[in-house]
Amino acid sequence: MWNITEVALRLPTSKASDHLLQPLWDFLLFQHYTLVSSPFFPVLLAFSCYFIFSVPFAILDVLGETRAPLFEYKIQKQRRPTVAMMLRTLGTAVYNHLVFVLPTVLISNVVMPAPPLPAVAPTVWELISGALGVLLIFDTQYFFWHLAHHKNPHLYRWVHAIHHNYISPFSWSTQHLSAVELMTVGFWSNIDPILLKCHPLTIWTLSVFSIWMSVEDHIGYDLPYLPGHLVPFGLLGGAMAHDIHHQKPSSNFAPFFSHWDRLFGTAVTVKPSKKIDKEK
Repeated sequence: MWNITEVALRLPTSKASDHLLQPLWDFLLFQHYTLVSSPFFPVLLAFSCYFIFSVPFAILDVLGETRAPLFEYKIQKQRRPTVAMMLRTLGTAVYNHLVFVLPTVLISNVVMPAPPLPAVAPTVWELISGALGVLLIFDTQYFFWHLAHHKNPHLYRWVHAIHHNYISPFSWSTQHLSAVELMTVGFWSNIDPILLKCHPLTIWTLSVFSIWMSVEDHIGYDLPYLPGHLVPFGLLGGAMAHDIHHQKPSSNFAPFFSHWDRLFGTAVTVKPSKKIDKEK
């Protein structure tokens, strides 16, 4: 394991200025090395993002239509999660992390310790291309895994069914998963960046972004300024696409992008109008 002295000795003297992200990376190394070098840091980062991103939408659900202006964007207005449902799903996430994720991280670190943190930051291009590559690979893996579990009744019952306990998803239900599904997703999330030789900063940035996209899929609000609407040509699925999946489980299997569902004919992009919502 490196210490601060070793990091300082290995810092480049001539090319650090060529990296736009180098000041940020230096700050993390010198000011928060103990934290970011911990094998538990990725888990802490991911779970913290899940919690922070979920809270605002949980507040919207609690406030309801009369006190939250953004409630007009709720996809299934007739279905609102209760506080008990929120606590139950959050409890499932906490339980899975304490009982399965943290022990796995501990064992993995003993068997195969992580390499030292590099002294040089990635370039902006390396960060963007690496993160996009991992997202595309993970999207492919999960699409076929997800499709198989909906086609096989035994896989669905014992592995994936818990995620469909709620027809109308809400932010906390993002990680309402069985231990098998959580560990499978976690395995891909860890192995894919290694295969692409991504920089730790790329991995951490990707973790934040992918957790946000996962929470967005489950918030139950079709807000106009979310990435699903901002990215052109309908390349991203977003909240509406995944909400439809919970209503029609034979559609929209991909977690982030839309190309696999389009190729396999499982894409459903029907968007209810305000008129229909009022009639309901």
